[in-house]
Amino acid sequence: MTSTRRTNRALAALAGVAALALVAGCGSSGSSGTATPGSQGFTPPDVPMQQSMGDMEGSVNILAWPGYAEDGSNDPKVDWVTPFEKQTGCQAHVKYFATSDEAVNLMKTGDYDVVSASGDASLRLVASGDVAPVNTALIKDYADIEPFLKDQPWNSVNGQMYGVPHGWGANLLMYRTDIVKPAPTSWGAVFTDASKYQGKVTAYDSPIYIADAALYLMKTQPDLKITDPYALDQKQLDAAVSLLKDQRADISEYWSDYLKEVQAFKTGDSVIGTTWKVIEQVAAGEKAPVKAILPTEGSTGWSDTWMISSKSQHPNCAYAWMSYITEPKPQADVAQYFGEAPANGKACAITGPTFCNDYHVTDQAFAKKIWYWTTPITQCLDGRTDTTCTDYGDWTQAWTEIKG
Repeated sequence: MTSTRRTNRALAALAGVAALALVAGCGSSGSSGTATPGSQGFTPPDVPMQQSMGDMEGSVNILAWPGYAEDGSNDPKVDWVTPFEKQTGCQAHVKYFATSDEAVNLMKTGDYDVVSASGDASLRLVASGDVAPVNTALIKDYADIEPFLKDQPWNSVNGQMYGVPHGWGANLLMYRTDIVKPAPTSWGAVFTDASKYQGKVTAYDSPIYIADAALYLMKTQPDLKITDPYALDQKQLDAAVSLLKDQRADISEYWSDYLKEVQAFKTGDSVIGTTWKVIEQVAAGEKAPVKAILPTEGSTGWSDTWMISSKSQHPNCAYAWMSYITEPKPQADVAQYFGEAPANGKACAITGPTFCNDYHVTDQAFAKKIWYWTTPITQCLDGRTDTTCTDYGDWTQAWTEIKG
């Protein structure tokens, strides 16, 4: 496992807002207050899609989250890049990035062929024309990727895929079973009932955590008319911010490093709060009495996508990488190393049923309860055209106010 990667997942949510104006002003939407389905409120630039495979160029420049393209240099036993190189003849040059904003900026240089983009970066890359539509017919095992990860708002526009799904996960509610009784079932335990655990509640350290509050309000305060936790007008944002300011008095710490959260639950400094499945497993493995659940309201989460640069100098090796990394064996390797669900359900034949059951790999009903990270933009992602939504800049400012 890599603590750097998991720490950087939190940093990713702190993505910059430089490209948001571009996304917000990129085009048209439908009428009568409803955006064209799948349009995300903009029309992407006219970027050609590769139609067929040609000769391998002998090289590919990969921009990836740490843990997604391991070549054995960090751990000799962890290497799925070398088999790719031997299989294709494409020498992989891997650069890791620390935040989604860094990935977006690096892709603008044209120096990289493929990128593993999170949902708070993918639409920006599409809107800026820095990535091309993906011809899924050129991806060998594309049919085996779980259908609930395809044609989604963060990886497609107007029915066209702009990437290949890679891995995903949910933000769960974890609690100390020896202290938190009765067992919680709702996010209300860390919001409206947070005072029961005064000074012992932990929360994710990022503006994107506002979406968690918005999701809870969406399910409990219908008068706010929230239909998408990433599409908040000013009134809706104010309500989420108010809820989080109330919660602030009961927060033990805002976490970004998963190892620190493990330690806090072991010592009892934190007894309830948001987490990831892998954190629960690590904490339980270190004898902390914890359990993580998906609350009744559902949760936020992430789904990462491999995308190809519109300026790729090695497009055939790039497609070869996207095809290879979504095969069952590499998918199983990455998922187990990183601690997430693989996109290709056939990886379960390699990981074994316990891992796949724990991470709900093929559980479509579970996946449908997750609202995957998506960058808030002024053109409302829920399709409203009669109002302006708040963008990530507004969320960042609000987060500063929340934390004080």
